[in-house]
Amino acid sequence: MTIQSTPKGMRLHIGLFGRRNVGKSSLLNAIVRQSVSIVSDVAGTTTDPIEKPMELLPIGPVVFIDTAGVDDVGALGELRVEKTRGIFRRTELAIVVTDGIWDKYEQGLTDELRAFNIPVIAVLNKTDLQSPAQEAIDKLNVQKIDYVTTSALGNEGIDQLRQLLVKKTPDDFLNTPTILADLVPPGELAVLVVPIDKEAPKGRLILPQVNCIRDLLDNDSYCMVVKERELRDCLDRLKTPPALVVTDSQAFLKVDADTPPEILMTSFSILFARYKGDLDQFVIGATKIDSLKPGDKVLIAEACSHHPSCEDIGRVKIPRWLRQYVGGDLQADVIQGHNFPSDLGQYKLMIHCGGCMFNRREVLSRTMLCQQVGVPVTNYGLAIAYCLGIFQRALKPFPAAWEYYQMSLKS
Repeated sequence: MTIQSTPKGMRLHIGLFGRRNVGKSSLLNAIVRQSVSIVSDVAGTTTDPIEKPMELLPIGPVVFIDTAGVDDVGALGELRVEKTRGIFRRTELAIVVTDGIWDKYEQGLTDELRAFNIPVIAVLNKTDLQSPAQEAIDKLNVQKIDYVTTSALGNEGIDQLRQLLVKKTPDDFLNTPTILADLVPPGELAVLVVPIDKEAPKGRLILPQVNCIRDLLDNDSYCMVVKERELRDCLDRLKTPPALVVTDSQAFLKVDADTPPEILMTSFSILFARYKGDLDQFVIGATKIDSLKPGDKVLIAEACSHHPSCEDIGRVKIPRWLRQYVGGDLQADVIQGHNFPSDLGQYKLMIHCGGCMFNRREVLSRTMLCQQVGVPVTNYGLAIAYCLGIFQRALKPFPAAWEYYQMSLKS
């Protein structure tokens, strides 16, 4: 897989924030050595977030996000500021840019970012025009905020900023867990069940399936890919049972029936519940399906913005399984992409997709926002397994989550 084809969800997300006209776009151009953002003396030139994927050694693939100024004004300005704040949810490392002062906007940004546990680097830019205010430096030192002085137009301090970005990269990004390789030892086999239906992209596999194949290959594990109707014949031909069977959640019932009980089985979506989010919290969220009553509202969140089909998993199948389980009608609201509602308290449950198009920070941020208002969260695979009565089997490959689930039942 080349750097350019590395999925965004696997890249370190670095956000640039600050007031209008402090040089955020010029700084981004200097960092990436390309003119990716429009630069102008007119305040408010950047109106929407601009993303630039690149490689930042020794970190690897990253994506920089240039944002609108947080001091934008007017009705449109307020919308731009709100969009900028939405970037917090997927930012893993933040650069707060200023033109040499440290005022309420910079401090407010830093406080909000730290509330999300996001590491912050301060950049005192435009040193070609004036030296940074000593008061600003004193405030940064008191708060122990790492900073660097730069002139984006003069390309001064940019190398030091790159070094600081490497230093401040979160450990949980550098030590990203595997998707499933820890469940399939080197030299062992995983069978991946991949239905080919209307939603499967022509000539390709969907991203979670590709990610799993690559993860197994990186771990020196074996991988066999079959459609759901070929699984039983595949298992019969094997001399040694596979370490794990992984299926698309929509084929859960058939794969459960065709996979002997002594073979561990789960779904791509549940693997991504652990890889992208907090599996323990998602497990507890799935059990809250028992608390749903007819008429309750459920939020279904999709990371990607694919065109829905007549049997769409989020809009049709999951709501249908929930209604069958609850025994009555439910209101299912579906959102796509990075948009996220502010009135979460109206929902009794949020069900998130696997999140393959998001980075882990965004999925965890959404979970945190729901928890703040008491809304339980689960994901597609866990919700489907719970509704279909195979929840415990689908959870068996994950000993820690299984134990957490058992403890929750006792309590």
